[in-house]
Amino acid sequence: MATKFLALACIRSDSNGHLSPRPHYPSMPKYPKGVSGEETSAAAESSKAKKVAVFSVVGMTCSACAGSVEKAVKRLPGIHEAAVDVLNNKAQVLFYPTFVNEERIRETIEDVGFEATLIEDEASEKSIQVCRIRINGMTCTSCSSAVEEALQAIQGVQNAQVALATEEAEIHYDPNIVSYNQLMETIEHTGFEALLISTGEDMSKIHLQVDGIRTDHSMRMLENSLQALPGVQGINMDPQVKKFSLSYKSDMTGPRNFIRVIESTGSGRFKARIFPEGGGGKESFKQEEIKQYYRSFMWSLIFTIPVFLTSMVFMYIPGIKHGLDTKVVNMLTIGELIRWVLSTPVQFIIGRRFYTGSYKALRHGSANMDVLIALGTNAAYFYSVYSVLRAATSSDFMGTDFFETSSMLISFILLGKYLEVLAKGKTSEAIAKLMDLAPETATLLTLDDEGNVIREEEVDSRLIQKNDVIKIIPGAKVASDGYVLWGQSHVNESMITGEARPVAKRKGDTVIGGTLNENGVLHIKATRVGSESALSQIVRLVESAQMAKAPVQKFADRISKFFVPLVITLSLSTWFAWFLAGKLHGYPESWIPSSMDSFELALQFGISVMVIACPCALGLATPTAVMVGTGVGASQGVLIKGGQALESAHKVNCIVFDKTGTLTVGKPVVVNTKLLKNMVLRDFYEFVAATEANSEHPLAKAVVEYAKKFREDEENPIWSEARDFVSVTGHGVKATVQNKEIMVGNKSLMLDHNIAITIDAEEMLTETEEMAQTGILVSIDGELTGVVAISDPLKPSAREVISILKSMDVQSLMVTGDNWGTAKSIAKEVGIETENVIAEAKPEQKAEKVKDLQASGFTVAMVGDGINDSPALVAADVGMAIGAGTDIAIEAADIVLMKSNLEDVITAIDLSRKTFTRIRLNYIWALGYNLLGIPIAAGVLFPSTRFRLPPWIAGAAMAASSVSVVCCSLLLKNYKRPKKLNNLQIGGIVIE
Repeated sequence: MATKFLALACIRSDSNGHLSPRPHYPSMPKYPKGVSGEETSAAAESSKAKKVAVFSVVGMTCSACAGSVEKAVKRLPGIHEAAVDVLNNKAQVLFYPTFVNEERIRETIEDVGFEATLIEDEASEKSIQVCRIRINGMTCTSCSSAVEEALQAIQGVQNAQVALATEEAEIHYDPNIVSYNQLMETIEHTGFEALLISTGEDMSKIHLQVDGIRTDHSMRMLENSLQALPGVQGINMDPQVKKFSLSYKSDMTGPRNFIRVIESTGSGRFKARIFPEGGGGKESFKQEEIKQYYRSFMWSLIFTIPVFLTSMVFMYIPGIKHGLDTKVVNMLTIGELIRWVLSTPVQFIIGRRFYTGSYKALRHGSANMDVLIALGTNAAYFYSVYSVLRAATSSDFMGTDFFETSSMLISFILLGKYLEVLAKGKTSEAIAKLMDLAPETATLLTLDDEGNVIREEEVDSRLIQKNDVIKIIPGAKVASDGYVLWGQSHVNESMITGEARPVAKRKGDTVIGGTLNENGVLHIKATRVGSESALSQIVRLVESAQMAKAPVQKFADRISKFFVPLVITLSLSTWFAWFLAGKLHGYPESWIPSSMDSFELALQFGISVMVIACPCALGLATPTAVMVGTGVGASQGVLIKGGQALESAHKVNCIVFDKTGTLTVGKPVVVNTKLLKNMVLRDFYEFVAATEANSEHPLAKAVVEYAKKFREDEENPIWSEARDFVSVTGHGVKATVQNKEIMVGNKSLMLDHNIAITIDAEEMLTETEEMAQTGILVSIDGELTGVVAISDPLKPSAREVISILKSMDVQSLMVTGDNWGTAKSIAKEVGIETENVIAEAKPEQKAEKVKDLQASGFTVAMVGDGINDSPALVAADVGMAIGAGTDIAIEAADIVLMKSNLEDVITAIDLSRKTFTRIRLNYIWALGYNLLGIPIAAGVLFPSTRFRLPPWIAGAAMAASSVSVVCCSLLLKNYKRPKKLNNLQIGGIVIE
């Protein structure tokens, strides 16, 4: 419990602007329509921050007490996380102040029966940040576990995750207690190289290279000039490569300002540009690692092939055999001397990485794969050295050397490592493809005071700043998130949202960086740049997903703790058993090969056991599959947030759907109009649209959109002036248009103004309700003139998706805040049984229903639009946000479905099942390999078949096992969504 208490973490984020990802779902209340933009943004702004409250809870005696407190607090709306520490009598709650406050939480704890008081000083200013660090040099789960344990032990670190597959650490820490530099020092003290990726501080970063610097005085002068700029938070300098790393607030300044300041300092002799990525990007490190292993392998081959030939091939060629058997000193032959000379650099220079890896591991009390390799190769090498030295000093000792064993072993392991890093690089291709979407250059426009273009300039897209105006020509990629100032075009957003059809863009519409402009010229204003962009958010989400460990990974972590010591014990036991059997004549002497004695046979068995065992395959089984699975999901518009979400999603057997915006389109449209007076329909809609144009209500917008079709010749029609406009909340609107009093609203509005409702109107209202539609009444000058029926149509694929889920043994329910009549009508249309419908439900009741289903033994997924479904999304085993598009709720749902297509729910579940099947296959292979390989290497088959596994073949098998696990995971890249979805005819909804 104490560990859970310490594991709470909060990622600070400061996002604003049109393309901002929404924060955690509880912070997205449904704002009343008609609230002004300023009020809405203010409300949204206030809801972004999570708060931490720490309470002293008196009276708890056991974990059951703590559990009851935790359960009660979590039932409150707006609670992100709650942890109760029974040992210290404290409760820590992470919540959204928009929904709940400290007093309400305190009262809830007291309602459970315990005395609670808020600890003010602990609750104030708890700023938890997330730091990401690249770690070079890890080889297996023992390494990653050692680093993780070292980080967890630091005061101020609340949670640390180290991913072997991505070679990265994600650390939740309190910057008031510990700095990211201390975290890096800890990793380096553990024996690995640490490189900072991000500190989690709410800032943008840029690296600049400055030419023309000759003295330290110049560096300091430039530093002072840059530090004086508003918004600059920090500067780090590397004098050797003339590099300036600046942290800054992007809404106050930007990279072009820095370059301008640098180049105007010192009489113009300084030139600045963005620092080349070659030395620091993740890809460059991967490429360098691949090159290193390739070089090491090629060098080892140069030495190993002659060793192999002299010991295995030339011994059977009479003339050469005679030359190699020529004695140099006593019984020492030329062949032995050549093998000793050639294998020594392989053992100590090329194989040095295994010694350093072993030393670092053993220094911290753990053992990894390097230990096994070092022990195995040393045993073969030093026994061979002993044999050679004894032959050189003896006139009758016929020694046998195993130099080929140590050198071939190292060569095969290096080959395996090379293939492994090559394959591991392919697992993260999804992120590389996403990052490649950003264009290299952009056309920057300079406008005069009247908005006319006075200058065009091509700049590096990384130099774009907030509020820049950028020109996007046909066929070019959009350089930044923003909105259209001028022009119209169609933009292909499939690479970001997965939506296949190009989206029409005109003045005021938002655009996403990395998407493709198709046919028109656009001028856009940049609103979110650099790390704030939607593309960067998606990349970060996928990276975080690949960091997060699946619970099944704990199985491999547990095994890795005792795997290496167990293998060493088995190896020594094998050697001792065979050696003892040989000395005691436990087997016939004919079993011993002519080139060795019983000790050497036993030694070969022992070395084979040591090098065939492979903890790496176990360690890579889960993370590689998760990496590929999440990458494939991202390419299909399904963002799965890591192993936990994958593991939960593959078990889902019950899905709760929200209605509005999930099963339905969420965009009301006019479906029918009935006039009760003789008048032209166009004139009728002129009056209605002029009145409704002033309303923000979605139904009003639907009416105005429908009225536009009567003015097809005008793109943005101007309606008649509506005077004396009044909005009656919950009833409708009224205004005077062309000297006529117009009222548009429900029955209550008409009755309040003594307007008689005819039988025809009553009948039509009844019909609309039965068809799950909304009826709106219109009166002109006190007379009821018409009835407008508005419907929120079902998504085209809704019925088929529910049917396919049934065939997958997944039960579907619908929960909505709408009335029972509408809910039952919609459920009947999609094929959900009436008993599985919950209507007129408040957000808390939706969450209660989810918890009831969980209590009944179901694994529940909640599919919602992320606005008023927050408590249920948080309560569900898997929360799916549908139709999120660019508004990705980064901190909320377990799975984000970027398109509005319901069939992506099936894709998400199917992909998670396929990924988990792959993880199971990986574990079966990794465990099966070790369970079969170790006994064979130990000589189990030798008495009956005379088959034994030479150490170099055992080493090759060990290397192959890791590569095969990674390749097995890579097969997921061929994932195709279920064929049933391909047969699904998804028609578009035409809104007239």
